[in-house]
Amino acid sequence: MSCHNRPSKQKGFTLVELLVVIVLISVMVAGMFTFFKTSLFGYLDLQKTASNFTGLAQQSQRIGNVIRGATSIIDAQDNTLEMYSYFYPTDTYVSKIKYYLSPDSSKLLADVTPMSANPPIGAEITASKKTYTIIGSFKQMSGVKLFQYVNSANAVLTPPISDLYTVKSVRINLGASTASTTSNQVMTLEVNLRNRKTNL
Repeated sequence: MSCHNRPSKQKGFTLVELLVVIVLISVMVAGMFTFFKTSLFGYLDLQKTASNFTGLAQQSQRIGNVIRGATSIIDAQDNTLEMYSYFYPTDTYVSKIKYYLSPDSSKLLADVTPMSANPPIGAEITASKKTYTIIGSFKQMSGVKLFQYVNSANAVLTPPISDLYTVKSVRINLGASTASTTSNQVMTLEVNLRNRKTNL
């Protein structure tokens, strides 16, 4: 009885099968990389936007506290507000404070001139005048005024305002840039003038 050795079938991948697997793995890796990259940049953009809003919120509160303590308004314009107020809570006397935009509208500045006493007795100490940068990267939003002035009927007054005592509150509008350049937003804070005097 004779025995014939049959050739064993070798199992393995053909070249075509290997190429298909490589292509599939490449597609999956590319998809995962794209998803990861999109998610990472989206997270970083949201974090940047949140940081911008946090900084603006802090500055708007700081400006609001100064305006809230105003004893008198000297000049009220769309992008300029001049008044007598306490710049620091520890100040003994008010200072003459002027909020305004830099010539290129890239910064919000404040000139603070101390007074020797509260008006009408005190005089300006011009030698001690200081200029502070309130917002170093100010974003001027199209069609948005930095300051708006509201009367007792909750109507917005249009500068120039002939009688500044009709101003009962001031709205501060600060622009905030977001991750999308088409969705910039405005942060608004309205401050009541509760410390203003009527007979300086």
